[in-house]
Amino acid sequence: MVENKKKSRWKYVILGIIIMMFLGTVYSYSVFRISLEQAFDIGSAQSGLPYMTALAFYAIFMFITGRYIERFNPRTIILVGGFLVSAGWILSSFATGIVTLTIAYGCIGGAGVGIAYGVPMAVVAKWFPEKKGLAVGMVLIGFGLSPLVTAPLARQLVEYFGVLKAFLVLGTGFAVLLPFLSYPFKYPAESELMGLSRVKGVIEDVRELTMAEMVRTRSFKGLYLNFVTGTMVGLTIIGMTTSTGVEFAGMETGEVIGYMAVFAVFNGLGRPSFGWITDRMDSRKAMLLSYALIIAASLLLIVAGKDNKPIYIISFSILWFNLGGWLAIAPASTMKLYGAKNYARNYGLVFTAYGIGAIAGVSTSGLLLDIHKSYYFVFSYIIALCMAGVLVALIMFKNDH
Repeated sequence: MVENKKKSRWKYVILGIIIMMFLGTVYSYSVFRISLEQAFDIGSAQSGLPYMTALAFYAIFMFITGRYIERFNPRTIILVGGFLVSAGWILSSFATGIVTLTIAYGCIGGAGVGIAYGVPMAVVAKWFPEKKGLAVGMVLIGFGLSPLVTAPLARQLVEYFGVLKAFLVLGTGFAVLLPFLSYPFKYPAESELMGLSRVKGVIEDVRELTMAEMVRTRSFKGLYLNFVTGTMVGLTIIGMTTSTGVEFAGMETGEVIGYMAVFAVFNGLGRPSFGWITDRMDSRKAMLLSYALIIAASLLLIVAGKDNKPIYIISFSILWFNLGGWLAIAPASTMKLYGAKNYARNYGLVFTAYGIGAIAGVSTSGLLLDIHKSYYFVFSYIIALCMAGVLVALIMFKNDH
């Protein structure tokens, strides 16, 4: 019986990957930007508002929903989130300017992503007590690889239908497919949990902390600050990937865009890899390993200097891999440090760190280059951030919990 449950539980991972791939379409927004700038006669700063708003609402509603995930059927929450995602995209097709697009895509669509995002992770974490980090990381592959699949599709739709109708087509697709994909989702019953808890490798000595108890621990402060730092570093890098390839590595724009698919694959692979590492090692070691890789990649770029295409490709593959890694380290650490019972609520709070890091990272990448006109400065800045993160990890995780 337990063996059958162990096999059938993999359906939640597969369905979770597909749902995350749809939700991750929010990261394909750059495909729409130039067309939106032309349609609404606006600049790049204004055209980025819907995306930044979506990231903020995504983080806020992830936190809000975390308080209710285990009170309601997971299918219901995915349906609510999916409805808002599809509504946001469909309403975006009727936008008359950047303000209405920001409300539709950013506020409504972003809220929908935040509501639905945590559910597949919470479900698979309960079905895989012996390898929570790996299972959650596998589900998150869908979110990381989404632009690899959805960006080319969105580009074709924009070329064929125009930018606003492309939102309508995608929103309609979400409205049809997300309810269908959500149908099988459920938490394991008490009897199933007992059977799964006897699976080899389950750790039984984790304390179950409430949110109020969690925030009083030193490790929470360390986890939160490091998640802000890891996200900020990752999104600073992502924001300057194309410009670094063209202006620093001496590549053609089309060539850099071609390698974006490679970087997206590394971003996706970082999630199960660091989920597994967090399972096998402690959270602090996973964080320190990530920082070490980011520092090594940044130093490679500084030492190799300009017009070195192989070093650019290697370094940015490592950097994208680590952004994906932080999106697995954070949920796996939350589960490992504070238990499964209040995981959804606890991770909802931890995830607000992503919102802070995302907004800071997206706004920082262009600003640093505008002010200092030097990629060497930006790489040094990233190393400094990582060194600060290393100190926080060493101090805040010492003898706690």
